[in-house]
Amino acid sequence: MITIAVQAGGKSSRMGEDKALVRLGGTPLIERVLERIDGLADEILITTNRPETLTHLKLRMAGDEVPGAGALHGLKSALNAAQGEIVLVLSCDTPFVSRELLEHLLYRAHEADVIVPKHGDKCEPLQAVYNRARCLPAVEAALESGEKRVVSFFPKVHVLPIEEPVLSELDPSGLSFFNVNTPEDLE
Repeated sequence: MITIAVQAGGKSSRMGEDKALVRLGGTPLIERVLERIDGLADEILITTNRPETLTHLKLRMAGDEVPGAGALHGLKSALNAAQGEIVLVLSCDTPFVSRELLEHLLYRAHEADVIVPKHGDKCEPLQAVYNRARCLPAVEAALESGEKRVVSFFPKVHVLPIEEPVLSELDPSGLSFFNVNTPEDLE
């Protein structure tokens, strides 16, 4: 079983309003992401600390154990709540995510504990596939040791980076990783 967990639990402090609901071309960012992933998984899960704002989506939601504590806590929440053993994690603020890239990540899901796009030395952990059973203990251990960065647990699991030129083939526009974090980004 595959779960896609769309992360919508951030503070949106740079945007000044809930990024999930910010409209791009008349459509909320989260709905743009949901359109791109339609039919890719057995379960769609939204991780949010404001479920009342997203009830119209009629999807299962899970809150963070520690609201506002950052992306690593958000990943733990997604892995804990997911019903699938394979969990694709996406951010709600990436409206141009490449479906072809996501399909490729899911196709390779059984090759490692984490399948993650990588540009140079920078991983994209909020557009990656995780093996729930193998990653959750490593995430919990990282949090217990005071880590905050999402990639902090990567040395404890088997990571398969998907690098150039595969990324540019699957995302020719190069916009898959574009985040709408500020009003300037939205423009």
